Amino acid sequence: MRILIVAATEGELSALRSDLTPDVDVLVTGVGMVATAVRCSRALALTRYDLALNVGICGSFDPALGPGTVVHVVRDHIAELGAEDDDAFVTIEAIQLPAEWTFVNSAPPPLAALRGLPAVNAITVNTVHGNPRSIAAVMERFRPEVESMEGAAFMSACLISNVTFAQVRAVSNLVERRNRGAWRVAEAIERLAETTRRILDET
Repeated sequence: MRILIVAATEGELSALRSDLTPDVDVLVTGVGMVATAVRCSRALALTRYDLALNVGICGSFDPALGPGTVVHVVRDHIAELGAEDDDAFVTIEAIQLPAEWTFVNSAPPPLAALRGLPAVNAITVNTVHGNPRSIAAVMERFRPEVESMEGAAFMSACLISNVTFAQVRAVSNLVERRNRGAWRVAEAIERLAETTRRILDET
């Protein structure tokens, strides 16, 4: 089986790198939607993969999904695509412009390691949330459980390329006013590596 693992940063792969076999390709895209979309699309056009796996950390809007929790993102939205109308945000859907902004993984790989994870609704953003008003507003619009800066772009590239995929993320922090002292990035990366190893063992 030909597998592609995609991560935004080398750090998110740091606990996993030594366990990867030569038949697993790794793509480090850089942070953000544009870098992820472009580099994923190029990789998927050049090589036919049986499975693409996006691994990374994320912030959680749900206190029940605390730091260290690993989740499977099955629906992702580009949250900032739209327009401002004074103090109100108007979604791209409401504007009725032709754009893809919601991505659903309706056929993830049938693996027990994935089925054992919480299946969550995510948003992908350019600016991570850290203001109580903007957090409340985006939660009302999308009911997200987690957020990242790349997930929807990865899912879009896989859907366009017709490649089986999964987006797996470990919570590093709760989405709140920026509080780096409460972040548990190292623990999240270790938990992410443990889960990714289980997924790879089943493929």
